[in-house]
Amino acid sequence: MRERDLVGVLAEVLREAGPGAVPPPGGAAWQALRRLTGAARERDAALAAAWTTAERTGTQESLGALAAALARQDPPLREALREWLGSHGGPAAAAPQTGAPHTNVLQGDARVDGPSLQARDIHGGVHLHAPAPRLPPTPRQLLPVPAHFTDRADDLHALDALRAGSRGHAPQLVVVSGPAGVGKTALVSRWLRTTAPDFPDGQLYADLRGHAPGGPALPAEALAGFLRALGAPSVPAAAPEQTALWRSLTADLRLTVMLDNALSAAQVRALLPAAPGSLVVVTSRHRLTGLAVDGAGFHRVGMLPPAAALELFARAVGGDRVERDREAAHQVVALCDRLPLALCLAAAQLASRPRRPVAALASALTRGRGPLDGLSVEGDAAVRTALDESYGSLPGAAARAYRAMALLPVRQYDAHLVAAACAVPPEEAEDLLELLADVNLLEETETDHYRFHDLVRLHAAHRAEKECSSAEQELTLRRFVDRCLATATAAEALITPSHRNLARTYACPPEGPAPFGTADAALAWLDAHRNDLMAALRLAAGRGWDASAWQLTDAMWPLFLRLRPYDLWVEAHDTGLAAARRDGDRAGIGRMLTSGGNGLCNAGRPGDAVPWFTDALALATEDGDARQQAQALHGLGKAHHLRGAPDVAEGFFTRALALREAVGYRRGAALTRISLGETAMARDRPRQAADHLSRAYDDLTAGGETYEASRALAHLGRATALAGDPATGTGHLRRALAGFERAGSVHWQARTLEMLGLVAGERGEAADARHWFTRSLALYAPVSPADATRLRARLAGLPGEAGPG
Repeated sequence: MRERDLVGVLAEVLREAGPGAVPPPGGAAWQALRRLTGAARERDAALAAAWTTAERTGTQESLGALAAALARQDPPLREALREWLGSHGGPAAAAPQTGAPHTNVLQGDARVDGPSLQARDIHGGVHLHAPAPRLPPTPRQLLPVPAHFTDRADDLHALDALRAGSRGHAPQLVVVSGPAGVGKTALVSRWLRTTAPDFPDGQLYADLRGHAPGGPALPAEALAGFLRALGAPSVPAAAPEQTALWRSLTADLRLTVMLDNALSAAQVRALLPAAPGSLVVVTSRHRLTGLAVDGAGFHRVGMLPPAAALELFARAVGGDRVERDREAAHQVVALCDRLPLALCLAAAQLASRPRRPVAALASALTRGRGPLDGLSVEGDAAVRTALDESYGSLPGAAARAYRAMALLPVRQYDAHLVAAACAVPPEEAEDLLELLADVNLLEETETDHYRFHDLVRLHAAHRAEKECSSAEQELTLRRFVDRCLATATAAEALITPSHRNLARTYACPPEGPAPFGTADAALAWLDAHRNDLMAALRLAAGRGWDASAWQLTDAMWPLFLRLRPYDLWVEAHDTGLAAARRDGDRAGIGRMLTSGGNGLCNAGRPGDAVPWFTDALALATEDGDARQQAQALHGLGKAHHLRGAPDVAEGFFTRALALREAVGYRRGAALTRISLGETAMARDRPRQAADHLSRAYDDLTAGGETYEASRALAHLGRATALAGDPATGTGHLRRALAGFERAGSVHWQARTLEMLGLVAGERGEAADARHWFTRSLALYAPVSPADATRLRARLAGLPGEAGPG
């Protein structure tokens, strides 16, 4: 498909449709679209499914879905199509800011909004239309280019030449190396912005922390972030599955990926995307020549030329001041060894003290030459000296914040966390962050978020170790952990109020409200701070603060339940269970066992979940806790069902149902009835399944549990069809699908579409089966390779034309 043709066709669609409408199906726009997308539809299951739906329904929503599929087929149109969907009143018009929770074709939560239809049976043409899928936000993760970026023309030309000479069948790979503080990150950030038009699917960034005090980042950590940025609704727990999903998601994308501060070739290799149209740029203090076998080109960054170094200093300080004392300015540039980091630190000192002469700064830097209390910052005396001079000029509160921040195990800072660590109000923390940024001791990564350059963090950590007592350091870390626990608990109360809160204990009870007031905002905070919360959990466990460790795991439940980061779910509960056992808290142990067992099941490890649920059952039996016994029994049923033993699972579910009914837990009983319906179908008892599922649907609907009611309805539709009434079963499935579309639940949309395909195939309606399976595959393909493989096999097994490969 030629881009200019497609643009013309879409322009015609807009002219014919007008805002909020669609062109007539027989019009010229549809004829042109049919002609231009014909070959592409044979290759792209998502496009084929969207086209079929648009042709059949003729709705504005289906046209929006077709536009989304076209954007994936022709990436240069992604931004234009997003604007077009928004101008037509489609979902893009209300797209949230990056980082906020949202629902789209690749991500959703367990919430159902909008109208619903309830009926025992459906006959005839009932149509339910959901909003068109929203295009995932294009990731734009590059760091800002420093305002005083200067020169580097030769380096930029060299990078252009490397890119021009590395065309091939693999992603382009460039390694930019050089000493610490030389400006590698700024150079690459600047260069990648000039290449952005060639990579319309986005820009990804990861700090691999090659020389961080806490050790380098594991590739899985960066990979999980990339998967979420590209719209994956969940991240597999196992590294091989993460890698497989990464390869699948990037197979047809044109991305730039910046891997900053890499330590080794192996760390980089695991993060290379699949598409040959992508560009990966690595920065490192080492040359990483091992990446030559991966086709890498190499560029070494040196110190700024003398004239450029002086220009950088003058632009940051003010040209007039430099001209008045040019000799002293040259001396400062020489003392800074023409390193951009040292020059920016020195210039910030003068910029913040307008009456201080340049000569005075040169004198101070001269006095600071030489070893400084054993501190080694990559051997760069210039940076050490400039940092000490900057630190020495800080007000007392800012110096305390500088030291405290270096103690925290986080990569980015905001006022909320800094306020907790420093025991100051958030407004004061904001002022301190801005002051430290003004003197270049912090870099602003996005609005109200900051980070240390790794050399600056090392300096700050050294100052904290030298000037803060052990008790003061421990208090700072305690305040950080307690603030994380309190904020996550506040989020839990808003998002999952039915989740029974266990005890919360604080060594330093935090003051002040949480930084959110709604469930959506709370989920956004959990999402944005998931790495900080995990760092707090690891810190608490490592320091023996066991109550804090398991309680923090428990408070993160909404994050695990809604956003499904399986890797973090499993790790957190491994850590939390060990901590709860050391703490001797039986309620905490029970919660860790059942929540962690669910995580293992959802991560595809039901066999590993069985001993967790078995231990939970034994503990609850000893304590006489019937509700917790039922939870453990239900978990055992789930694990055995996933292991392919429905007869064993049914026994556990039956015991769980009896206990839940006995204690009056109606919602839990309904959920167990759904599971009993699944096991009955697996044992070829569809009528028994329908009885369980019909009761579950009625009870969940009465309780306002619309999402879970949709799950019951989907299974009821399948059971009803298997029991001999496919027409009614199809009606149930269509209604369930509409509910999942409103909720944005991709997994359940795909499952329901697959069920519709199975029913159609059993009725001998191969064309309809192909339609449903193709739509299911379009949803599964970007997020679940295993499910996509199954759907491709179903399509291949249908009579008639071959299914998509």
